[in-house]
Amino acid sequence: MPQGKPIIGLCGGVGAGKSLVAREFARLGGLVIDSDELNRQVLQRPEVAQRLAEWWGPGVLGPDGLPDRGRVAERVFEDPEQRRRLESLVHPLIAALRENMIGAGITDPTVKAIILDSPLLFESNLDRLCQAVVFVEANETQRLQRLRRTRGWDIRELRRRERWQMPLAEKRSRSQYVIRNNGTVEQLRSQVQEVFQRILASQAADS
Repeated sequence: MPQGKPIIGLCGGVGAGKSLVAREFARLGGLVIDSDELNRQVLQRPEVAQRLAEWWGPGVLGPDGLPDRGRVAERVFEDPEQRRRLESLVHPLIAALRENMIGAGITDPTVKAIILDSPLLFESNLDRLCQAVVFVEANETQRLQRLRRTRGWDIRELRRRERWQMPLAEKRSRSQYVIRNNGTVEQLRSQVQEVFQRILASQAADS
């Protein structure tokens, strides 16, 4: 890794505010690589849509002929075998996009750090690429309020989604930094700036 340019992983509970933290890192000079966005890009590829239709029928596609993410989620969330099948198709494609973006960020003089924003950072072993991992913490009540407002989820849906992820306590214990998103945006911004500067200083000291 080039001097002074660390890879920073973001993790936390669903609805904790990782995307907001990622935007703050970007404002400070980080290149954010959003795994959800890469997944959306991969699902829009015609060859991926064709394969999913072969597996699960044309009903998995939307009116535009592309995979409907909600229908795909219904197929895989309660069926580990189908989930592994989907992952074997899309994960290599996502990894290739991520690798290209990391390479571009490393050579871009305006980029101070690479930020990996992934809901499955540890589960996908992406933490092995990182010099530091930041855990975004928020209590369940606040997370649920955000998810009701943005996605229409109730507590059962939140728990269903979290069943497929590593326990939050373990994610927290495996992270080097914690940012608490239980206050104001200004308080969050101050924490992000402090953590970012600490990581950059640590990277510079180790180089």
